[in-house]
Amino acid sequence: MTNYPNVFRVLQHFDNPQLHDIPGEVELQLSRLSLGETIGPGETVAITAGSRGIANIQYVIRAIVQHLKRLGANPFIVPAMGSHGGGTAEGQQKLIESYGITESFCRCPIRTDMSTVIMCNSAEGFPVHFDAHAHSADHVIVCNRVKPHSLFTGDHESGLMKMMLIGLGKNNGAKIYHKAIKDYGFDQILRSVAGKVLTNCSIVAGIAIIESPYGQTAKIEAIAPNDFESREKYLLTQAKQLMPRLPFTTADILLVDEIGKNISGSGLDVNVVGRKYLIHQAAENEYPKIRMIAVRDLSRLTHGSAMGIGLVEFCRKRVLDKMDVNATRVNALTGGYFFEAMLPLDYDTDSDMMHVMLSQVGLVKPLDARMMWIRNTVTLAEVECSTAYFDEAKRRDDLEIISDLRPLPFDATRNLSDEHMNPATLSYADDQH
Repeated sequence: MTNYPNVFRVLQHFDNPQLHDIPGEVELQLSRLSLGETIGPGETVAITAGSRGIANIQYVIRAIVQHLKRLGANPFIVPAMGSHGGGTAEGQQKLIESYGITESFCRCPIRTDMSTVIMCNSAEGFPVHFDAHAHSADHVIVCNRVKPHSLFTGDHESGLMKMMLIGLGKNNGAKIYHKAIKDYGFDQILRSVAGKVLTNCSIVAGIAIIESPYGQTAKIEAIAPNDFESREKYLLTQAKQLMPRLPFTTADILLVDEIGKNISGSGLDVNVVGRKYLIHQAAENEYPKIRMIAVRDLSRLTHGSAMGIGLVEFCRKRVLDKMDVNATRVNALTGGYFFEAMLPLDYDTDSDMMHVMLSQVGLVKPLDARMMWIRNTVTLAEVECSTAYFDEAKRRDDLEIISDLRPLPFDATRNLSDEHMNPATLSYADDQH
């Protein structure tokens, strides 16, 4: 297999703020809001649980439950994830349970239904939908991670405000809002609908989470509803600074072991791979610039959703075999970004796929191709890199070379090992709780 570039492994050194006492921090943050002045004994409180693989999310939600119980309230959990889980109640409950958010662990009921209540009309004239169970509660606590969105850019991207729209709007609301976004833009619709939700529903608090470049909980902040807009804007700037990144800004080939909804809304984080604005290439001032991306598998926790497969050029055939076509289509069409479900060229083996990709790198000799190999777009501390990067890596203070140059580790089936890029400890993307 001398026609394939040799590889070496680098360790990236990121800043790593990390909370170690998750329940204690949640309790401290919620105590600052004095919720007992608003929530009376016996009142019901709905807590949102989304579809992303947020680190320690089951511990965060259980701590929220415990705080509310100490106030004498009756908390329950509602899946808040738009059309995810195939747009069904059963699929959404299965999703949150796969993250460890179960009735037995969190010690409160989970109320799953795709029904919504139309609270009012937006200023733009479309109906504003809200989860029926959450609407029936006396109060609602919105919990979500704050991070850059895979498609939209602005002062507010993924976070509490988006959760009030897409998450709590369920499939009915998500369909309408994504259509409206095409006409009015994300920022306007976000502010418009979030404002209506805050006015018409008893949102008592938000729990915002920021993660470190290593996919661990870096910060938890409880926010009063009137401060959602200002605090989330600030937290987004922090989240952007902490985002993991690839070690090099250009590549002929990026090999990705797995994509999935638990990793990113677009399966792979386009903020990491440089495809936020254009489907198959980076925009003029966007980095990294990657010529071709290949995907080897779907994550276990994506439950067959292959959203994002349309953003890459090549994949292993097993990706398509594991793909839940209906769930993927529902998610793509609800969001209006059907191109994310389009299919790339597929191959039976890694060797076959790599051979084709290396034939498409231009005038560069295959042995000199610039290639990076990652587990997913969250787990980026260790990256396999081809020989073409070796000299630059030796000069970089932020990179540590932790292996010798060696051939790609193909096995007897002409495939790369599925365990080769797994870190010593599980990332949140595969945490089995």
